[in-house]
Amino acid sequence: MLTRKQQELLSFIDLRLREDGVSPSFEEMKDALQLRSKSGVHRLINALEERSFIRRLPNRARALEVLRLPDALKPVALNPTVAARPALKLVPPAATPRPVPQAMLAANDTVTVPLHGRIAAGLPVEALESDRSLSVPAALLGPGDHYALEVSGDSMIEAGIFDGDYALIRRCDDARDGDIVVALIDNEEATLKYLRREKEVVRLDPANALYEPQRYAAHRVKVQGKLAGLLRRYN
Repeated sequence: MLTRKQQELLSFIDLRLREDGVSPSFEEMKDALQLRSKSGVHRLINALEERSFIRRLPNRARALEVLRLPDALKPVALNPTVAARPALKLVPPAATPRPVPQAMLAANDTVTVPLHGRIAAGLPVEALESDRSLSVPAALLGPGDHYALEVSGDSMIEAGIFDGDYALIRRCDDARDGDIVVALIDNEEATLKYLRREKEVVRLDPANALYEPQRYAAHRVKVQGKLAGLLRRYN
């Protein structure tokens, strides 16, 4: 079952594709659903994608395809500006074939994610919660809930991660060997490292030949997310 907001968004995307052949921008979706921020749109998009109602076309920030509609999808009320569009009329998929978009237009859609602060010794991720946020290109983030951390130090430079970069982290509590993760050690120290498992031991590998791997009993290490992308300032 889809929530009302998920149905509203799916209907709006489908109607815009029928009308224009181009999916709406995150700003248009935010206004249509009367949401306060584009991060809410991002969460709805992720939910629809996880349920296989839509998919993102690769290498484009503004490219969505509707894969299917719920059998009982009915028109839902959007804000007056959107509802007044003369061409917006919900037609059952079987009655009117959906045109195949010839070209999807790129757009600079962004999503706001929490910026927890610098990932540093002595501070678990939860302790870094703040009111700060970071605007991130939507194309950098896939499904899931994300947050950002400012990188401190040079232990991951051979992986292309430098001091002052913003690490975009997808929240999760497990990861595969070889993933770059935020690891919380003894509920006190958070670090960004490669994850490796050796029987009852977790090995956290740096990406800098000057540093040695860190080994801990498995129960001492909690995965708090894995690296999804990077942002870098040049100034």
